[in-house]
Amino acid sequence: MTWSEMSPLLWEATGQTAVMVGWSTLFTVLFGLPLGVCLAGTDRGGLFPAPAVRRVLGLVVNIGRSLPFIVLMIAVIPVTRVLTGTTIGTAAAVVPLTIGAVPFFARLVETALREVGRDVVQAAEAMGAGRVTIVARVLLPEALPGLVAGLTVTVVTLISYSAMAGVIGGGGLGDLAVRYGYQRFETTLMVVTVVVLVVVVQLAQTLGDAVARRLSHR
Repeated sequence: MTWSEMSPLLWEATGQTAVMVGWSTLFTVLFGLPLGVCLAGTDRGGLFPAPAVRRVLGLVVNIGRSLPFIVLMIAVIPVTRVLTGTTIGTAAAVVPLTIGAVPFFARLVETALREVGRDVVQAAEAMGAGRVTIVARVLLPEALPGLVAGLTVTVVTLISYSAMAGVIGGGGLGDLAVRYGYQRFETTLMVVTVVVLVVVVQLAQTLGDAVARRLSHR
């Protein structure tokens, strides 16, 4: 296969991967951030300690993180069909990507929030700030470098997950590698696809690290 034949396929697949990762990252933050806050807040010594709730949330998160992504994709096919009307394609792949990434990101959020000094929270409490205010105005801003670092790790994980989504027709670079590189024995295309994935991961990691460092030195 010549470069002129590979180029359109690579551009299309890269765009599909970007769409999958972009939407799943958005939904992961929307659901994972509050879940991480709840994990940290309901723990002993948290803003709103509730050990029973903490155990339930922790169990749900641990189950979500323990499932291999390829198994998760198959297990949530009924949910995917209900939400998107299909089980193949880029839009359908966003559902298992999000479900798989939310527990992972929630744990990273919890870790980042735990690193905020207790004295900062106590100072806000002494000034009469409520729990919601402390979370929004103290915990999240103070933990922002750690949150960005966690989000970067999550995005890199989503890129690898999106490649696996190609196995079940999710589109993107993984699908391209399977359909052309593996099934049609186009070794050159498979190698190029791998290189593109590596470059995309490196760009995401470098950008995330740069933003995290800038925030930590503000």
